[in-house]
Amino acid sequence: MSHPVETAFNDFLAAINAHDVERMLDLMTDDHTFTDAADNAVTGKTQLRQGWKVYFDWFPDYTVDIDEAISYGNSVAAFGHASGTFRGLRTTDGFNFWKLPAAFKAEIENGKIKVWQVYADTKIPFEIIESNQSLQ
Repeated sequence: MSHPVETAFNDFLAAINAHDVERMLDLMTDDHTFTDAADNAVTGKTQLRQGWKVYFDWFPDYTVDIDEAISYGNSVAAFGHASGTFRGLRTTDGFNFWKLPAAFKAEIENGKIKVWQVYADTKIPFEIIESNQSLQ
């Protein structure tokens, strides 16, 4: 049987990969904080609902694959890859698709995700977004 911290992490990850924003919100604490790879933090479900919807619109196939996860206390550190295709449109050179090494930190409180933090080099996805400004 899984530890409750690991279960909360896995459930949240499954909701991300399913692009199920409402399920993600159900799995967050009311004071949930998301911190992106540039160290920008957002707290509050209203802003996060909108932010995740926009991100899934930009990358409709966004996926997180975890190779290894370590739980310690009420936290999980996970390592793997994140990938996506901008607007789901692959160019012949594949440029709109990216797959990058990524790490994630989750802090769990009472079975819900209190903190979700992403560590990755997001230069490539932002270059793709910028080169496709007309599609936004």
